[in-house]
Amino acid sequence: MASSTSVLRQHNNLLFTFTSKYTNSLFFFNSYRDSSLNYVMKPLASTSSSSLFSSPFQCSRPLVRLTRVTTAPVEFVPPAPDFDFHKEIARLKDLKSKLDNCTNLKDRIRVIDSDSRVNSFFYSHKNSFSRVLDTLHLDKYEVFLLKCVVAAGQQHVFGDVCTEFDTTRSSLKSAFYALAEMIDNWDVNEGIGLRGVNGYGLGIEEFEALRSMLKIIAEVERFYDCIGGIIGYQIIVLELLAQSTFERPCLSHNSNNSLKRDIADIHPPNVLDLSQDLEYASQAAIWGIEGLPNMGEIYPLGGSADRLGLVDSNSGECLPAAMLPYCGRTLLEGLIRDLQAREYLYFKLYGKQCITPVAIMTSAAKRNHEHVTSLCEELRWFGRGRSKFKLFEQPLVPAVSAEDGQWLAGRPFKPVCKPGGHGVIWKLAYNEGVFQWFHDHGRRGATVRQVSNVVAATDVTLLALAGIGLRQGKKLGFASCKRNAGATEGINVLIEKKNLEGKWTCGISCIEYTEFDKFGMTDTPLSSYRTNFLPIQTFYMLIYPLLSLLLQVMMRLVCLEWCLM
Repeated sequence: MASSTSVLRQHNNLLFTFTSKYTNSLFFFNSYRDSSLNYVMKPLASTSSSSLFSSPFQCSRPLVRLTRVTTAPVEFVPPAPDFDFHKEIARLKDLKSKLDNCTNLKDRIRVIDSDSRVNSFFYSHKNSFSRVLDTLHLDKYEVFLLKCVVAAGQQHVFGDVCTEFDTTRSSLKSAFYALAEMIDNWDVNEGIGLRGVNGYGLGIEEFEALRSMLKIIAEVERFYDCIGGIIGYQIIVLELLAQSTFERPCLSHNSNNSLKRDIADIHPPNVLDLSQDLEYASQAAIWGIEGLPNMGEIYPLGGSADRLGLVDSNSGECLPAAMLPYCGRTLLEGLIRDLQAREYLYFKLYGKQCITPVAIMTSAAKRNHEHVTSLCEELRWFGRGRSKFKLFEQPLVPAVSAEDGQWLAGRPFKPVCKPGGHGVIWKLAYNEGVFQWFHDHGRRGATVRQVSNVVAATDVTLLALAGIGLRQGKKLGFASCKRNAGATEGINVLIEKKNLEGKWTCGISCIEYTEFDKFGMTDTPLSSYRTNFLPIQTFYMLIYPLLSLLLQVMMRLVCLEWCLM
């Protein structure tokens, strides 16, 4: 197959080339102007290179990969015909503003009770949910969380527990209804009934579902505290939906009133092609080896990986991506094995042992956290010691309808929840003390590895990424590769935008493949200048040297998950 070379020219005399053969090309993103962002693009190797030593850890779990996507049963919630995004956003913002001014839980409860929707739902004589609450003995904070759900317009997740009842029903008839309901639940609950004497209560299954939902929404309230908790989360959801529905941003200076900024133009980032300078790439890799004792590793493994359709053949249980077998080992084992190879190379060159601390982000999706923990324990923490690992669990967040932002629900108290995306890793790592943990281990930075990228370190790219970042004191870097048309991956771009003060700013962002149409891009190899950003694909290897500086930056961030939407 003949090789072909293309040249992509952009504003500000940015110029880079890429060569396509059987493998993708390798690029390095330099800092743009005063920015210290550093990027590397890497080829996908056609074959796996041999490792420096063999790993004794093998995968013996019987697995089967299905092509279908596993999904939870979803209850259809029809959108309100007169739903007004902007009116609802204004209402929630006013409520959020009042809650932000509260200094204690008592004041927050008073404010949430003043909301008309909450007042109508909880204190209406036609609604039985207030009577249900009397039987549950929830604490004040848990009741506050439920009221936040109602204030956000999501009371439908309570199911038919909150349906209206006939207040004119006689005491005798109420007693008979209660007796019949107790008999119905007697066998199901093995003779133990949770329902109250008036029939207003929950069965064991419903009660357990409520406790599970309370845990989820408590995590949402805590994690998204920087944007207003549950109420703030719903505001952002509605703003993004309103933006998508009514104010689709494009490259023609259209105003984005929801996010309060204009996107003026999109450019390919300035890059350095390491494949064109092998001597420099080798030197950078040596710097990476030398700096190995200063680096940690972060593995984001919390995704649900629905597209894999991975299922345990014995139990039929859906499995996370970390458990996918590759070359006789799980993907997680492959990452650790690769890390051990780099550590062994350091030992052979310098005669010193180096054990890199590893932080792993998990989630509750598909019992992800339990599976990862169990695998590490079975393999005795890969012979590295428990103290060299830190597992931190990302919160699940409600999945919403694109029609009107309603939370999807399978059953009463069972909102459909998914991991909040890999973007939560930075705030979560800060909240869970991961950066401080690296600092305590004497690490200046960390490399982030995507679990599904099995060939990311088959050449010098990973070491070069770390080496250049440490050597030049960079704060952020990406490793990327050429993107094939039709690939379900995003691209790295340089975005120009105007902030509220009217100042122009530039920053690196990632545009997901699902957003190409929104930004006027076509997913074809021979696209026009405006849409020809396809050679730049996020390779999901990031480096964050100078963790002490990153800690200071994190203190000023509001919420990274939404910052580049």
